[in-house]
Amino acid sequence: MPGLSPNETRLKTEVLIATGLTSEVFSWGPERVLKLFFPWVQRETVEREFSATQAIHRAGMPTPAAFELLQVGQRSGIVFERLHGDSLLRGVERRPWTLFTAARQLAEQHARVHSYDAPPELSTQREQIERWIASAEDFPPAQKAAARAQMARLPTGGALCHGDFHPGNIILTSRGPMIIDWAGASRGHPLGDVARTSVLFESANLPPNTPLKIRILMKLARQLLHRTYLRRYLEVRPGTLEDIESWRVVQRLAGLAWRAGKNAALAKLQLQPDQTPSN
Repeated sequence: MPGLSPNETRLKTEVLIATGLTSEVFSWGPERVLKLFFPWVQRETVEREFSATQAIHRAGMPTPAAFELLQVGQRSGIVFERLHGDSLLRGVERRPWTLFTAARQLAEQHARVHSYDAPPELSTQREQIERWIASAEDFPPAQKAAARAQMARLPTGGALCHGDFHPGNIILTSRGPMIIDWAGASRGHPLGDVARTSVLFESANLPPNTPLKIRILMKLARQLLHRTYLRRYLEVRPGTLEDIESWRVVQRLAGLAWRAGKNAALAKLQLQPDQTPSN
């Protein structure tokens, strides 16, 4: 088509597979997918996810291979290996009676992630949280100071941390569970990563296309599922609920900062900021 780049022309022939908060996923031939980020996501953020995913894949963590960076108009993208299988979230949508089994499986897969030493190429957990805080231009200074003060009191670590671990990021394949979406990957303390997921349990919205029966079930069972996840995690990895709570304070503030930074970026593009309570 006149005026379109080769990648823009090709995109019109591919199929939209999924939509998330920061990107859309398209088919890219039979065995690959293109994760195409929205224009407000900075190129350096996409490059960071690309290099992190490659390093994590080399370290042996079951995750799709990342092949190349692409530019499609004003949007940056990453070409990944295509995984064949349902996410843990989709499996629950189809079989609601497996909800509590899925919460335990979420904990077990999270513990598996933390059993890996993080590749040295990854930024530290503290650097990641500080990056979110610093990029939130309109975030109240008092809340920034509170987040930094709390973070300074917490322990460091060298474990592989995901940064956005939830059932939608676990794909159940014939090769076993595969973990996707390493945009928030870091080198840090496992319980800081658990606290991140814990905060998602208490505040995250379900995807817009979630069936009504699952929405009702989650409304009724969210707190119990949260406790099931934490209990199972602490059965297989060291730590206490008190340790996790110390991290939850800073992760709540970090999440608010992330959203403030996102809405500022949208405003610069003259787009309407959303009001989602989670990242």
